[in-house]
Amino acid sequence: MKSIILNLDELEKYKGSVLAYGHFSTIHAGHIRFLRYAKQKGKSLVVAIVDDIKEYGVNKYQFTQKERVEALSLISVADAIIPLKGNQIKSVAEILKPSVFILGKEFDNNPDPLIKSTINFLDKLKIPVEFHAGDIHYATTDLLSFTEREIYKRRKSEFHLACKRQGINTENLINSIKKWQSTKITVIGDTIIDQFAACEALGMSAEAPVLVVREMEYKNFLGGAAVVASHIKSLGGDCDLISIVGEDENKDIVENGLLNLGIGNFLVYDDSRPTTFKKRYIVENQKVFRVSRLEDKDVKSRIENELIKKIRISCANSDGIVISDFVYGVITDKILSEVKKISKEKNIPLFGDIQCSSQIGSITKFKQFSLLTPNEREARIALRDKESGLEKLSQKLISTTNCSKLIMKLGAEGFIAYDKLDSIRGISQPFPALSVNPLDVSGAGDSILAVMSLGLSSKESMMLTSALAACVASIAVETMGNKSIKSIQLKEKLDEICDL
Repeated sequence: MKSIILNLDELEKYKGSVLAYGHFSTIHAGHIRFLRYAKQKGKSLVVAIVDDIKEYGVNKYQFTQKERVEALSLISVADAIIPLKGNQIKSVAEILKPSVFILGKEFDNNPDPLIKSTINFLDKLKIPVEFHAGDIHYATTDLLSFTEREIYKRRKSEFHLACKRQGINTENLINSIKKWQSTKITVIGDTIIDQFAACEALGMSAEAPVLVVREMEYKNFLGGAAVVASHIKSLGGDCDLISIVGEDENKDIVENGLLNLGIGNFLVYDDSRPTTFKKRYIVENQKVFRVSRLEDKDVKSRIENELIKKIRISCANSDGIVISDFVYGVITDKILSEVKKISKEKNIPLFGDIQCSSQIGSITKFKQFSLLTPNEREARIALRDKESGLEKLSQKLISTTNCSKLIMKLGAEGFIAYDKLDSIRGISQPFPALSVNPLDVSGAGDSILAVMSLGLSSKESMMLTSALAACVASIAVETMGNKSIKSIQLKEKLDEICDL
């Protein structure tokens, strides 16, 4: 059911409700967390939405108040919505006399006299005021309340609405994929062999509380920076991989994989460390254990210099550079500095991701990149910020790194795409996760990085490329292991979800 849209004269019947306030420019996971928190504070929730505002001669918010009200009403978290006209928030508070007034964390110590006046009025009535960003979480509980079909239908509608708001249609998407065929990307980073072993559970050991399994079959996949390169190549682009491997049998797996895919082999061989190897044991499509064989110290100076030589050769005719850093020692300060220098000299866009689920790393070391693609947990750790709302967190990361564009990955809640229009203005758009019950989520971020680098290097828009990235990520999580995604699969996915 849609939320009821009210005017000031109709507020009386909602007296004593929870009152929330904000602009809700693009409804994303952060807003939903905030609203759900507000909803649980009382029997009913009224949301007051800020009026349209001009700033520097242009609209301050990306969408009009009418559009923001419509988008919020579709979510159905609020019982009622009141679009504010000018400075009405105090009048709303006087009529409603809410049980609690809830604002985002960004309003704490806000100098706005209207907000201060409203809070002072409520304080006199001993009505509590809270500043809250909503509860932070990295998973979803949707499957407890809705069927898989219902969730997919809702997310598909959210995807259509995002495309509609950004002026994206199916023809745009198909034409963008065609551009990838003339795009060359250089990928730099840690190469990993991901081995998946399918096992049968035999029970618990009698000697200790240990699960006993019998290995039945295993399969090797290219992982790390190599899987980013494999996605780029399979999706139609051209690609070189610059990385290191050890002088061991696993280097043959990497070499053969690159050869079979037609990826440019710019590997450096280091006999002082093994090829990074991870083995996952799977029982009934569930990962139960992982063993890693790796060296995570920075590469030696000799290896650094060899890598830099290969970087210069590959980047001489590249349209984009990707750094896929798993913090195993390839992306040293010296290599990062050299890559940034080449990017600036040749005016090549630079795209970066750092994955540090079990390693120590920070996305903030990537300064002045064209695009960064962290997940929320990585961003919070890097910024040492566990309290800010998603919007403030994202803007803080953009400011800290001075990146031009940002994908904030939210796991089961999809991601938010941010793009700078100029030094003052920016736009954002959330895109939903299009796979409801994924089989293996570990490769979703790599697929997003691959698509974004292809799209932006071929001069396509941020939002249109983000729509394609959402589609590719949904394909990536539907299979176990790092299987490279082909352009035909992407086109089939577009046929499935698009009616734009």
